[in-house]
Parts: sequence; C-alpha cells; structure tokens
Amino acid sequence: MWDKQKVLVIGSGPIVIGQAAEFDYSGTQACQALREAGCEVILMNSNPATIMTDPSTADHVYIEAMTLEKATAIIEQDRPSHLLATVGGQTALNLAMSLEEAGVLEQYGVELLGTSLETIRDGEDRERFKQKMIELAQPLPESQTIESLAELEEFMAVHGVPLVIRPAFTLGGTGGGIAVTKDEARLLAQNGLQASPISQCLVEVSIAGYKEVEYEVMRDSADTTIIVCNMENIDPVGVHTGDSVVFAPIQSISDRMNQQLRTEARKIVSHLGVIGGCNIQFAIHPTEERYFVIEVNPRVSRSSALASKATGYPIAKLATRLALGERLDDCINPVTKETMASFEPTMDYITAKVPCFPFDLFTGSNRTLGTQMKATGESMAMGKTLEEALQKAWRGAGVEQSPLYPTWMKTAESDELWKEVMAPTDRRLLAMLALLDRKETTVESLVEQTKVQALFVKVLQRLVDQQQKIDLTDESSLKQTKMMGFTDEQIALLTGVSAVEIEHLRKEKGILPVYHMIDTCAGEFKSATPYFYGNWSGQTEVTASTKKKVAVIGAGPIRIGQGIEFDYCSVHAVRALQASGYETIMINNNPETVSTDFEVADRLYVEPLTLEDVMHVLEAEDCQDVLVQFGGQTGIALASGLENAGYHLLGTTADVIDQMEDRERFYQFLDDIGIDRIPGQEVATHEQMTEVATTIGYPVMIRPSYVIGGKGMHIIHDQEQLETIVSELAFPVLVDAYLQGKEIEVDCITDGTTTYVPILMEQLERAGVHSGDSTMILPPVSLSATVQSEIERFAQMIGQRMDYKGAYNIQFVLHDDQVYVLEINPRASRTLPIVAKVTGQPILQWAVQAAVGQAVALPTEQTQLDFHAVKTPVFSTLKLQGVDPKTGPVMRSTGETLQWTTDGLALERFIFDETTKRHLTTRDIIVAGADTEAFGTSVALDETIDWAQCAIFYSHVIEEKASREAALAAGVQVLTEPELAHYHLQAIEKSPYAVKPLHTWTEPIKEEVK
Repeated sequence: MWDKQKVLVIGSGPIVIGQAAEFDYSGTQACQALREAGCEVILMNSNPATIMTDPSTADHVYIEAMTLEKATAIIEQDRPSHLLATVGGQTALNLAMSLEEAGVLEQYGVELLGTSLETIRDGEDRERFKQKMIELAQPLPESQTIESLAELEEFMAVHGVPLVIRPAFTLGGTGGGIAVTKDEARLLAQNGLQASPISQCLVEVSIAGYKEVEYEVMRDSADTTIIVCNMENIDPVGVHTGDSVVFAPIQSISDRMNQQLRTEARKIVSHLGVIGGCNIQFAIHPTEERYFVIEVNPRVSRSSALASKATGYPIAKLATRLALGERLDDCINPVTKETMASFEPTMDYITAKVPCFPFDLFTGSNRTLGTQMKATGESMAMGKTLEEALQKAWRGAGVEQSPLYPTWMKTAESDELWKEVMAPTDRRLLAMLALLDRKETTVESLVEQTKVQALFVKVLQRLVDQQQKIDLTDESSLKQTKMMGFTDEQIALLTGVSAVEIEHLRKEKGILPVYHMIDTCAGEFKSATPYFYGNWSGQTEVTASTKKKVAVIGAGPIRIGQGIEFDYCSVHAVRALQASGYETIMINNNPETVSTDFEVADRLYVEPLTLEDVMHVLEAEDCQDVLVQFGGQTGIALASGLENAGYHLLGTTADVIDQMEDRERFYQFLDDIGIDRIPGQEVATHEQMTEVATTIGYPVMIRPSYVIGGKGMHIIHDQEQLETIVSELAFPVLVDAYLQGKEIEVDCITDGTTTYVPILMEQLERAGVHSGDSTMILPPVSLSATVQSEIERFAQMIGQRMDYKGAYNIQFVLHDDQVYVLEINPRASRTLPIVAKVTGQPILQWAVQAAVGQAVALPTEQTQLDFHAVKTPVFSTLKLQGVDPKTGPVMRSTGETLQWTTDGLALERFIFDETTKRHLTTRDIIVAGADTEAFGTSVALDETIDWAQCAIFYSHVIEEKASREAALAAGVQVLTEPELAHYHLQAIEKSPYAVKPLHTWTEPIKEEVK
C-alpha cells in the first residue's frame, strides 16, 4: 500500500532548551520505519548536527530554515502525498498547522499521517483542551484561557494568587511560570502572550506541591491502547518535568490509584483521537487519592525518548507504523521479535533520570527551578534499587559526589543549604543529603517543607545511613553498599582506603558487577537484544564474544559546549567500525540520542561514563580497544585512566591528548615544529599572573587547561578588571595575549602520514567569541589564497608531527596578516558533522579507518565548492535568568542551523524558523545601543523603547545587559558583535535562496573526488 508513496517528515530544528536530541532519535526512527514500509522519504530539518539530516536517513534531505515558505517550496517541488509532523516536537507541529492554515496542504493534496491537526489543537490549544477534558468529566484546576492582561485581572479578582501561567503552543514551558504575587502574574502573562504563537495563555490556580506523574500511551486506529511506561517526578508540581529527577516506573502511589490513572489515560487518548504516541501528565494530591489532569502532548516527546530507552520499547518507530494504518497487534516487538507491540512492556528494574544544567558555565545565573525548563540534557541509569539507579544517574550527569554531595556543602552555612532546598534549585536533593548527614533536619521535616514524597526522602536518608555502616571485613556489608550505587571511589573516601585497594578487596570476595538485559518483558520471553545495564545482584547475562571488537565511548548528556554533534560522530564511528568487520560496543547514558538506540551498535550499555563504570563494561566484554575521540571531552577525560589500566586507545595516546590540552606542553609542541603561536605563559599564583599580564600587555585571555565550551575563560582589559576575577580562578591558569583578529577553524583527518584538510571555516565575529557561538562561513569569503595556503600547510605539519590518527580540529587567528595557532583539539569536533554534510565526503569513515590503522585513500587537496554554507548559532538564553546574551569566550548557544548561499550572505541567518520570521517581518524598529548608532536605519536606545515593536537590537557594551534581557524577553534578536550587525545590514538586502536537497549541493563534489 505504501510502496513509492512520498512522505514529508518535519524535524525539530536546532537544539534549544526544551527541545533537544530526543527528536533526532524519534525522527530517525520514523524515517527508518517509513522506508521499511516502502515509502520515499523527504526530510526537512535545519539542524546539521543530527543523524536525522544525514543523507543516509532519507531519500531527499533538505537542511532548510523551519519556515512556512521553505516548507511550501519543498512540497511544491517534491509533491509528497503525506506529511508526518508528530516526531519533530513543537517546531514540527507548529509548522504543520501553519501549512494547513495557509491552505498549502489542501492545495497540493497532502494528507497528515497519524494524529490529526484537530487532535493536535485539542491538546495544544489551552481552551480547546479544557473543553475536551470537561466533556470527559476529567478534573482540572480552576483555570481560564486569556488573550489579554485585562482578562488576567478579572481572573485574579476572583481567585487571587498563586497562579500558574501556561502559554499555548510553546515548548519547555517557554514564557510561563508560577506567580506568587499579582505583579509576577502580570509580568508572566505579558511574556507568555508574547511567546505563544496564537497569543494565548492558560491561567490556573496553582496546585504546586501535588505529586506529578506521567503516562506514555500508544493508541492505534482500532482504538487499541497500551501504557508503555509510567514515570514519577521526585519534585512535586511546580518544577518542570524536564528539570526534575524522574523514576520509572512510578514508585509512590497505590496500585488502585495507578489503575485509575491508566484507565483515565486510555479514555483521554481515545477521546482526543490520538494515533501513535501520547504523553499525559497528572497531578496527584499529596495525601489523598484524587488527581488533576495537567496536560497532554499528542505527539512523541522528551518523555517518549526516556520511556523508549527505559523499557526498550521503540515508541517513535512503532508510532510511525501506527500512523501508516497498522495496528498494535500487527506489529512485532523489535526487541523480543516474538511478542506483538500490543504487549505492554514490563520492567524488573528501576530507571532514574537526572537532568543536566548549564549553571556551571554561568555563575551569576538564577538556579531556581519552576515551570519553565532550564536543563539542557539528561543522564539515565538503571539499577535494582532506587538508591543504585539514582547514584548512577547522578554520576552520569557529572554531579560531584564527595562522597555523597559536593565538597562545598560540607562547610556551607545551614541557611545556604536551606535556600537550595526551598527555592528549589537543581542542587535541592544534594542539599537535603547534606542536611540529613549533618543531622540538621529529619525526613519528616523535609517532607513537610518540600512536599517531596516521604519514600524519596527516605532514599536519601538510607544513603546517608549506609555511609556509617560500611564494614570492609564483612562481605555482605560491602555488597550492600555496592547495591546502593556507591562506587569504589566513594567507599574509599568513606573508609580512608584507596580505591585500588577497595577494588582488590571486592574481587577477592567475589563482588563483581553483573549485566542484565533490557528486554521489555522482564525475562518472560526469550530475547536476543544486546541492550544491557549493570548492577550487583543475580547472574550476568553477558557472554563475551571472541570477535575482534572496539568499544566506542559516547558523549553523555547534552550540555552547552558538548551537544548532539558528538552523538552524530559516535553513531558514524559505530557504522564505520561495523563496515570494517568489527563488533561494536557502545557505552553511553544519554536517553535522548540515536547512539543509545539498541539497533545501532552490536552491544549497547547504558552506564555512567566514569572510569570505573566504563572499565567494568570493558572487563565484562573482554574488550581491549577503545575509541575515545568521538565522544567529545567526555571521552578525552577517560583517556589517561583507561591507558593506565592497560587498555589500548585507538589512534591516539593519553600523552598526545595531554600534550594538546595542557597549555604549557601545547606551546612547547608548536615551538618545536616552528609554528607561530600567541604569546602566553602558564602561571601558578596571583602575583605571577599579574606580572605576566603586564609583560604581555593588555588585553589578555585568562583560561584553564582541559576545558570545553570556554568554561572559566575571561578576556581582561586592565589590571583593575583582572582583580575582579581572581576569586573565580583555580590555579594554574594560562595568560595569553588577546589578539582581536579573524578566527579560522579546520577539521582534519590524518592517517599518520597524509593529512587531509577538507575545507576552511571562517568565523564572522571577532576572535574571542567562542567558535560555538559564532557565525561560520564555509568556505571563507574574505581570506586571501596565501593565507588559506598557510593555514593548510600548518594543519598538515601538525598532522605529521602529532603522533595521532583520526579526526582533529585546529583553531587559528589571523592578526596583522600573520597566522597563529590558537588551539588543537585531538578529537572530533562540534563542526565535523557540518563539514561532512557540506562537502558530501565520508569524513567520519576515513577518520575511523585511520584510527584503527587501516589504509585510507585520503584526498590530497581541499574541497572546491561553488557555494557557501553558513552555520548559525541558536541560543536558549531567555530560559536562563541572569545570563547575559552577549557573546564572548564562554559558549552560550545550545544548537545551530545551516544555510546555503552563493556569496556568503544568507537572510536565513536571521530567519531560521517561524518565530524569527514573524518578528523580523512584522516589526519595523531596529534599535542601536552605544557605539552602534551608525548601523543602518536604527533608533537610539532609550527608556521609551517598546521592545514588542522591535525586530533587532544591536548591543555590544557590557553596560546594556538589562536592555538585552528585556529585548530577549520580547522576542527581539539581539546582535552583540559589530561584525554581525554589518552582516545583518547586507543580508537583509538579499532574497531567500531556492530550496535544494542536500545531495544536489554535494553531488558535484563527489564526482570531483571520483
């Protein structure tokens, strides 16, 4: 039936807080299912870092701005018969609705697959949703849909505060929150109406303090429904579910309440007419068995990805098959390959999810959590106990446990800890641990004050108690401690014995980790799915093979500075190894990603990416060869420990990594091979730093070694400014001259003899703006042939002298016509997926072949393009109160988009989705801050500016921080670098380019390489 049918799949666009890698996973699964059904797949997504936009994922890949115009042009050009919009998050839903409202779907006869737009509106439009729930007699908090502030005042006159403001059709709670005062309610409502594409908010009486649970439901067209998974937030209602620690399955409600909510969930999806996956959130009274419906997402979601990985049930893939008209009892469960998809998954373990936040990059940001999401990613772990799963997820998220909570909490004032608990912040549970450990509170008191369920506070108390119970002479005591998730390192801190001694003692007593299979059926049916988690009880289900094998270290949770691009690299590394005849072992703990799809690698382990946990897997698999260069800084951080333990790092050594990461050794390397570098010196004291800065001359760059995302970097212009940052520094640090030149970046592949430089990338903004936050143009538009040749020559010299094989990245700065090397990253980089897609070359495959020592036929000359690609950074700064959107050495962007152009100027740099398009095309004011008054037809910044009428704000002086934040809140694009302002003035004169699928851009290159 579906053979040769054309289906357009809309992706989610750039990674932003509230919408991340989970849609790369769901979109990739959907494309796979469609192609398996015989469909011709057309894909639209602007995110170049994803597996979803890889040429192998769909028949026609369009990396285009997520706008109505671009979507219409793709439909007009390719004439799809159907559209799938439920696997691309809020971006895809909103774009599908825009297409329908503009009459495009009707004009070209495009049918929507799966859940109808009417159903989507019923779930997303707050007033329609309310009416649907009333029809079902579902309990809702007292609420009113508003479209003006006057309607808010009427509601407050009756119900008062506190209130929850929920904008319609936004993601991650954008624009909403809990208002305790009427002034807060007015401000939130104003922002919410601005954020909502239909200028609508739901205002409801606050039920903060209720426990929050979620049900993942699947329904087919025959009205068969199953509950795939249920989940419970540790934080009560009031903290966004994306920001809360979550357990699956639900832990603290009665079976009667669970059965009631299962029944109600089925009624809701049936009444709404959902086809495929659906997420329903309920609030349950803290002490009584009554509930409210919070909201319904009639699509696959962040929680769907977590539920899929927690159970092994591939929701997005099966939801796509249901959208094609199949029934649940027609579909084979791809895990067991015996049972049907209509069998509900069963878990005989506990899954914990811990969110990851960017606050460590932004020390002044507000860490208080509310209904607007702030987390950038998440860590997932499985265990047999709540304590084990929680501790594994914590360390997988990079949370400091010394031994249970961060070091600073040991000496912190009680008031400081209580502030973390009551705000609440992302450190609430850790502060609760500290207070319990110091015996400054009780379980009962914490339950009363936080509304966190007693069950979960008792988990914290048991962890605290176990610290005192460890008896190294007692085998059962040591085993019990391991079963509660304690690492050898934690036990060592608690007992004063080294971690190595703890390991030896464990092994003597036969206390070893075991690995169990995630099979969706709790072992009831036979399953050969190689998807494992580690724990400390029972018999292992892993038998090491005798095949030649390689373990690939993933990148862990999405963070600012380390995003989905490393998942792209990890997946391609697995594919390249498999093509070369290796068995592949993937170790990663990010539930959102394609790499943790059990169908990608030969064996998948969801385990924390710590040295101890990774080595346990390598021992179980008897695997000696490890690939660390595709997992970002996470993999690099494990290199030394793995090598010291006797494992073989493919393509590199820990010493080479240290030589590139340690600034003193790095500078010596450059000096030895005769390549110019920026003047700089490592210093160990405040006095030394002052002396070196004075000698080099201001401005200077202060930075630590071994960082990603520019963490800890500062540009300092004088001695007075230097003194203000001393308290933030951890010596030793490097003091570099700061050269305000042009920054250029290259990704290289070397086999140890030949080094290939595919393309140069030119940074539009000044050097000193983190490359992740810059607009990058490939190939360069302003560099002379001489400079480009010099850069390529330097890159090849480095490749020949570095004792390294695989992919690496170099950043240069051009200052006064002289090329300097800024840094070398001995690993795959953020830009490698972009280079691969722009050039159309199998760069990742070459890198892996080189790393494993195979012969690689690398090209000898740079790729010549007759077009330019422009990478645009996309920011989520609005979600992080107190973070200045001004770009600098510390990275702030969460994602990126890619545009195409013949001359380097792309209007789509500023119009990359429907929201940015709406604000740029319906607003006519450009505001110029200090020192930017000469830019175009702009008006000067003053107190009378109505930001709601503004499209662009040029602002690059520090003092305008408050104005930048106000502008952002109103949806204004804030351009904080003069170079970007100049580019904007030129780009707005350009017409949008015509859409073209990816292969038509890269086909001439492939022919040339042949």
